[in-house]
Amino acid sequence: MMVWGHIVDCLKNGGSCALVTVARVEGSTPREEGTRMVVRPDTSFYGTIGGGTLEFEAIRKAATAAREAKPAFLHQSVSLGPDLGQCCGGRAKLTIEVLTSETLTFAETLAAREEAGSAFGTIANLRDGRLGQRRVLEQPPESAIAFDDLSEAGTSVVTERFGETRRPLYLFGAGHVGKALVLAMAPLPFAITWIDSRAGQFPGRVPANVSKVCVENPSTLVDTAPENTFILAMTHSHALDEDIMARALLRQRFAYCGVIGSKTKRARFQRRMKARGLDEALVSKMVCPVGNTAIKSKHPAAIAAGIVVDLLERDETLQHQAFIGQGLAQKITLGQ
Repeated sequence: MMVWGHIVDCLKNGGSCALVTVARVEGSTPREEGTRMVVRPDTSFYGTIGGGTLEFEAIRKAATAAREAKPAFLHQSVSLGPDLGQCCGGRAKLTIEVLTSETLTFAETLAAREEAGSAFGTIANLRDGRLGQRRVLEQPPESAIAFDDLSEAGTSVVTERFGETRRPLYLFGAGHVGKALVLAMAPLPFAITWIDSRAGQFPGRVPANVSKVCVENPSTLVDTAPENTFILAMTHSHALDEDIMARALLRQRFAYCGVIGSKTKRARFQRRMKARGLDEALVSKMVCPVGNTAIKSKHPAAIAAGIVVDLLERDETLQHQAFIGQGLAQKITLGQ
C-alpha cells in the first residue's frame, strides 16, 4: 500500500488523518510487523491490519485521535485473547500517529519516494507524545519501526521503513492467462514488465505495478532484464516460448525461468534446448509446468492463482536467503 500517497490525499481533503502501524507481534496475530493503515476522522480508511476486533478498535481510536487534529504519537499493546476476545492468542503493539496539514509538504516528498518503487527509511525524535520532523534515510532499516531510547529522559529515536522492494517479473504473453495473472498480482510486491508483439492484446488500463511493452521480437528483451528477475513465458507461440527460455537460461542471472505448458511440452523443450547446446544443468532449471500443479482447473483465473502462489513462495524464500546472507556477511566483517 502507498502509505504516504493516501496520507497526502487525506491531508489535502480533510486536514488530518492517523497512521496505524503494527509495531511488534508475539504469537499468532492477524498481520505481520510493519502492516499499516491510514484512517480518516470519519473512520474511512485505507489498508488493513487483519480485520476483526483488533482492526475495528484500532480504527475507532485512530479516527478519534484524528478528529482532534493535533499531532500525536500513541502506543497501544493489545492481547488479542484477554483484551479483545479473539482466538488468535497473540499480542500486538500498535502505534497511532496523527498527522495534520502542517506536514503536507514533507508527506508529498515521501509519497514521491514511495511512487519511485524502492524501500527507504525515516528517522525522528519522539518526545512528549509527539514525533518531530522526520529525516529521510537512504538505507532502509531492517525493522518496520524501531525505538531507541536516548539518555535524555522521555526522549526516543524512532526509525521506520516505508515503501517496498518489488521483485521484477518479465511476463511474456498477453493472452487470457496473462491478463488474469496481472490482475491477481496487482496488490503484490512485483514490478511487472508485460511484453507482447501484438498491441491489440493489451487491455487499455493495467494495474500500477505493470508496464506494457509492445515489441516485434519479445525474446530480445530477456537481454535487458535485471539480475534476479523472474522470467515467465506464456506467449501464443511455442517457438517463441522456447527462444525466451533458451535466452533466459543462458544468461544464468535470473532467479526463476518458467514457461506455461504440460510435461510433454517440457520434455520437448528439454530435447530442443540440448540441441541448441544448453547443458543438462542449465536445462534442469527451467520450470514447466508452472504454478501449483495440484490445481486441475484450466480456467485462466485458476491457472493464474496457482502461479501467484508459487511465485510468492519463491520470492519469500529468496528474500529470506538474502537476509541470512547479509547477516553472515556482517558477522564476517565484524570478525565474529
